[in-house]
Amino acid sequence: MKKILIALLKIGISVAILAYLAWDAWQNEAFGRLLEQPKRWDLLVCALLACGAAVTLTLIRWCYLVRALDLPFAMRDALRIGFLSYLFNLAPMGIVGGDLLKAVMLARHQQGARARALASVFVDRIVGLYTLFVVASAAILLTGFGGLPEPEIRWVCRATLLVTAAGAAGIIALLLPDFSGGRATRWIGRLPRVGEPLLRLVEAVQMYRHRQGVLAASALMSVAVHSLFTLGVFLIATGVYEHVPSLGTHFVLSPLSAATGVLPLPMGPFEFVLDRLYLFAPVAGGAAMMPGQGLVVALGYRIITVLIAAIGIAYYLGSRQEVAEVLHDAEEEREDLLVSPPVDNCVAGPTGLVRE
Repeated sequence: MKKILIALLKIGISVAILAYLAWDAWQNEAFGRLLEQPKRWDLLVCALLACGAAVTLTLIRWCYLVRALDLPFAMRDALRIGFLSYLFNLAPMGIVGGDLLKAVMLARHQQGARARALASVFVDRIVGLYTLFVVASAAILLTGFGGLPEPEIRWVCRATLLVTAAGAAGIIALLLPDFSGGRATRWIGRLPRVGEPLLRLVEAVQMYRHRQGVLAASALMSVAVHSLFTLGVFLIATGVYEHVPSLGTHFVLSPLSAATGVLPLPMGPFEFVLDRLYLFAPVAGGAAMMPGQGLVVALGYRIITVLIAAIGIAYYLGSRQEVAEVLHDAEEEREDLLVSPPVDNCVAGPTGLVRE
């Protein structure tokens, strides 16, 4: 019952955010103007192709992160599991999210490697999220977006640069050898309530200390992923509106909006942030984006994600029995996966997890 109430609360918050944005767009006639003006369907198709290529590249990135942990993993399996997880992230069936589904399905294919399965999913998520801030920070510095007079924009840009710098420091600290002889990680494990899961996450990242070339390649692929997503959002905007912020400006707006995806809500934060940032973004010719136009672009992006998720539906129909078993396992092992530190044929050493 508690899980159902939490799910309903998340859905209720998302609906409330979207309802407010829709009301605001209706008040400003954003939807009415959209129906009247011509559309560039060729650009919208290109947006679909760009976003589809971005999703595929994220799955290729994850495949190489799995292989870096000495786990045999075919690319076809990475695409199958990846598109299934994308489907479950977009429209979660029950309470099992895409990342958990991905980790459990990988663990079923890799006997005795549950810890490394979790590590690959966790690191893949961290690399993708941090690169979002890197791309946004680079765009802020290159476009001068942080110099706009609006205090809201300056605050967002400074916060983005701060998060990027702090994230870089944290990643360097995790990847460097533990000069304390393991005392630092043991101290993390002794923290009340959160010590065990934090220790597991730290050790998961430390498994990649000797795979820094793979991490660097994954970061470069992530830059390409976010560039393709940004291009997709820009093409959607130019496909429905005549005057929109430049592509360079979108390299700030799109990653910052996408970063709100860390919030545990099905929808809403991305739409809200993009809609509000559009109001302050400079537009060629001195024009300005109207309230609600950012919501229209965000909804166009959501439609494209649904179309991409249709690939996951095809995979689901072809492996319904396996998915049903994975969902059952994920429900039963949720507490073990998220709280108890999983183990496989690796043990904790003074510099992280090492092979027995």
